[in-house]
Amino acid sequence: MFNKRIVKNLLFACCLITFSAGFVFAQHKRNSRPADGEIKKEIADSVKTDSQSPVYSYDFSKPEFLVSRIHIEHGENGIGKITFQKNGYEEDFAEPIKLSEKTLEKLKTLWMTLNFLDSDKKYQSTERDYAHLGTIKLGMKIEAKERFEEFNWTENVEAKALADEYRKIGNQFVWMFDINVARENQPLESPKVMKQIDSYLSRDQISDPKQMIPFLQELSVDERVPLITRNHASRLLKKIEKNRD
Repeated sequence: MFNKRIVKNLLFACCLITFSAGFVFAQHKRNSRPADGEIKKEIADSVKTDSQSPVYSYDFSKPEFLVSRIHIEHGENGIGKITFQKNGYEEDFAEPIKLSEKTLEKLKTLWMTLNFLDSDKKYQSTERDYAHLGTIKLGMKIEAKERFEEFNWTENVEAKALADEYRKIGNQFVWMFDINVARENQPLESPKVMKQIDSYLSRDQISDPKQMIPFLQELSVDERVPLITRNHASRLLKKIEKNRD
């Protein structure tokens, strides 16, 4: 009897140690995001060394939408952050972002064409008011000089193109946030989340699909998510690679 009790106690202790080690490892795996840490450091360094460069911002809000507000802010180098709100959640979600060179070039061209900071042109249509579709605010700041313009519909081609490009950026980075949440906390929800990015890509609603290649490669071999999710990521990779410039 004595020996059996000792054996049981030893087995229990071993199981406890194994469980604790696994839990610590899982916590570390969930919470460690080295890429985000690197981007956050770049953001901090950018603010310190490049304070005289423009700061660009985009804001979209519509309380009734699933994503009720998106705010994107970045510097001349494309480094910044995206902050967004979701219905049903009290807190905001904030993620560091780094825009691709292709996306940044498109944005800069549009800002320059608008001559945004020195112009006093209004973008809101005088004939159409589509507030039920949401409100857009574009902003630019250099040191003490700043300008913001708000509209819900515009006939200005460049202003519309600029807002559309930021909307695509929002789609890209909010989706990446959603799939990360799914893979870490609700893996069985990941196939449904994958359908969203498929829809975005089919409708050309992602700013720079090529920028997502490393992320999708990682997802395609992530054993935390179901095989159907990994296979979907692989198919999207082939699709993006095929259309690569």
